[in-house]
Amino acid sequence: MSEAMIRNTESPGEPAARISHLFQAQDFAWLLFVWVLIATAPETNYNYRILVVLIGAFQIIEPRWKRFASPRGQIVSITLKMILSYLLIGWSHGIASSYYAMFLIPVVSAATVFELPGVILVTALACAAYFSFLLPIFIDYSQYQLLPGQISLMATHVSFYAIVGFLVYQQAKAKRDEMERTRQAAERLAESNTNLRQAQASLRRSERLAALGQLTAGLAHELRNPLGTIKGSAEMLTKETVKNRPDVMSEMAGYIGSEVDRMSGLVSSFLDFARPLQLHPVEAALRPVIEDVVKRHSELASQNGVTVSITMSEELLTFSFDPDLLKVALSNLLQNAIQASAANQNVEIKAADAGEQVMIFVIDRGNGIPKEQLETVFNPFFTTKSQGVGLGLAIVSKIVDEHHGRINVFSEVGKGATFEIALPKSQDI
Repeated sequence: MSEAMIRNTESPGEPAARISHLFQAQDFAWLLFVWVLIATAPETNYNYRILVVLIGAFQIIEPRWKRFASPRGQIVSITLKMILSYLLIGWSHGIASSYYAMFLIPVVSAATVFELPGVILVTALACAAYFSFLLPIFIDYSQYQLLPGQISLMATHVSFYAIVGFLVYQQAKAKRDEMERTRQAAERLAESNTNLRQAQASLRRSERLAALGQLTAGLAHELRNPLGTIKGSAEMLTKETVKNRPDVMSEMAGYIGSEVDRMSGLVSSFLDFARPLQLHPVEAALRPVIEDVVKRHSELASQNGVTVSITMSEELLTFSFDPDLLKVALSNLLQNAIQASAANQNVEIKAADAGEQVMIFVIDRGNGIPKEQLETVFNPFFTTKSQGVGLGLAIVSKIVDEHHGRINVFSEVGKGATFEIALPKSQDI
C-alpha cells in the first residue's frame, strides 16, 4: 500500500466523528425550528423568511465564533438576537404577531451567561421592545382599535419572559456555582498536594539527616575497636621488653596491619552505602544476572557444602532494571543465605512474572531470624555476625528503593528465611 493510500485510509468511525464534530444535536434542532416556522407560517413576505433563517443561522454559528465567548462578545451576541427578534415580530404584525415568544431567545441567552442584574436588564428591554409596538409609529389608532383584553394578553406574554428568564438563571447559576466549587476544590487539592509534597520533602530531608547521624554513630562505634587494637599494639612496640623479641613485634605489626585492613573495608562499605546511587536501567533478561551471581558464589557454596538452585516461571523474563546494581543486591542476599545455611542444605533463588512486577525470592533453610529482629535487619550496622559490618542488607534495601520496588523478609526461627523483592517492570527516571 502506498504512502498516499495510507494517508487517505480512514477507520470506519472517523467520518462519523468528523460529522459529529461539525454538526451537533442543537444544530439539527435549530434547523428543524427554522423549517417548521417557514413551512407553517401564513406569512408570505420574504423579510419574514430571511429573518427566520438569520436567527437560526446565528444560533448555529455563535458557539463556533470565539469572539462571542468574551464578556463583550456576549453582550454583542444578545444585542443582535434582540434586534433580530424585534424585526421578526415587527414584520409579522407587531402586537398581533404570534411570534412574541422569539424575545425569549435573548432573554434565555442572557440568563445563561449574566448575573441577576444583567438578566433583569435584558428581560426589561425585551418587555419594553414588545410593548413598543403599541406606539403610534407602529399603529394608526385612527383606523385601528385595540381589542378588549389585548393589553392584558400582552402583559401575560411578557410575564413569561420574566418567569422563564428567572428559572433559566437559577439553573445556570446553580451550574456555575457547582463549577466554581469544583474549581476551588481542585485548587485546594492542588494546594494540599503541594503542601504534602513539601512535607514529604521535609520528611525525606529529616530522614536523611537522621540516617546520616545513625551512620556516623555506627561508623564511629565500628572504628573504635580496631583503633583500640592498633593503639594497644603500637604501645607494646614501644616497650623495651618487646624490642628484643622479634616474634612479639611481628605479632603486634600483624595486628596493626589486619586492623588497618578491617578499617579500610569498613570505610569502603560505608562509602558504598552513603554515596548516591546512579541507576542505569536497561531492558535486560533476569536469568543471566541470577546465573552470574550464583557463579560468583559457587566457591563459597562449595566450601560450606551448600547447593544453590534457580527456579524461574519464565526463562526469558525481560524487563527494565540496572543489571549491575541488581547483581550487588542479589550477591549480598545469596552470600548471607549461604553463610546462614548448614552443610547439605539448599539455597533457592526464585523469580516469577507478577503482572506489572517481577518477584524475586532468595530462600535458605538455616536457623532463621528472630521475630524481634525482623524490623531491624535492613538498618545500617545491624548484624549478628562476629565479623560483619552490617551494611549488606542496608545496601540491598537502598538498591531496591532506587528501582521503586520493595523488599520484605519472612522468617521463623529454625526454619530459615525468605527475602522477597518486588521490582516494577518499567523505570520512569
